[in-house]
Amino acid sequence: MVDEVRRQFKSDPKILTGESKPDYARCVDIATAASIKELWKPAIVAIISPIILGVLLGPTAVAGLLMGAVVTGILLAYHLANTGGAWDNAKKLVEMKGEKGSETHKVAVVGDIIGDPYKDTAGPALNTVIKLLNTIAIVFVSAFVAVLAI
Repeated sequence: MVDEVRRQFKSDPKILTGESKPDYARCVDIATAASIKELWKPAIVAIISPIILGVLLGPTAVAGLLMGAVVTGILLAYHLANTGGAWDNAKKLVEMKGEKGSETHKVAVVGDIIGDPYKDTAGPALNTVIKLLNTIAIVFVSAFVAVLAI
């Protein structure tokens, strides 16, 4: 991403002055490709865990996995959203007090940088994991019951 931004700045210096617009689509493509490349490992865990648990221990164990995922997912999303919002609001409070540029403001900016992904991505990401676990469990529940009957 950094190399692409630098390349765009070198190829069109008017981007820095605001006279021309950068190629946002290329940067979005780079970020999307990188995230998909890294996403397959946790996705495999979310897909395989209810299947393995269902085959080895049956539908009751999968129900326990799903209940645990929902309860912990909700609590974690709640915590991350509140923490991220608090860090964001702390920065705004420091700026409202007129301390912009101070050491306190620098620390608050770092907190805001950490807090933004917490409040903006934690809930949707955990929601996706919970939905994926539930969908896989629903699709394979008949196989779990059939394995128990054997």
